[in-house]
Amino acid sequence: MSQILVVAALMGNAVAVGVFCATVLGGVPLLMALPGEQYVHAHGFLATRYDPFMPVTILLTALADLALVVAAPGWAGPLAGGVAGLLMLSVVAVSLTKNVPINHWVTAQDPASLPSDWTERRGRWRWWNAVRTALAAAALGANLAAAVVIVV
Repeated sequence: MSQILVVAALMGNAVAVGVFCATVLGGVPLLMALPGEQYVHAHGFLATRYDPFMPVTILLTALADLALVVAAPGWAGPLAGGVAGLLMLSVVAVSLTKNVPINHWVTAQDPASLPSDWTERRGRWRWWNAVRTALAAAALGANLAAAVVIVV
């Protein structure tokens, strides 16, 4: 059972890191280069493309990781799975408390008359995307450690 869980966690985690890296390396620079009116439209288009796929993927990854705490033999597999699970839950927390509120704020804006703080919010959105990408990448490292311990 622990082998199935670690493979599921690795697959979900790898997809999440891939999407986050594509966003940080491609989507964010594109969005940051756009003027306000185009930014609002492009951001709204991109933000809706990942729901509900990414939230479901991240939650299932976290659940598989946390299940390793109970299912994996020894101490190293459960430890690595627990660390990965906590890191993925941190991704959820950053998403829900930082990125999603900014996404909702952006979608509620009139592109023709953006408030003066819109560039600051755009910068915060970029920062929190980078933070959750780093958290997911760290979780992937922990999941790889769990796989080595459990499978090998």
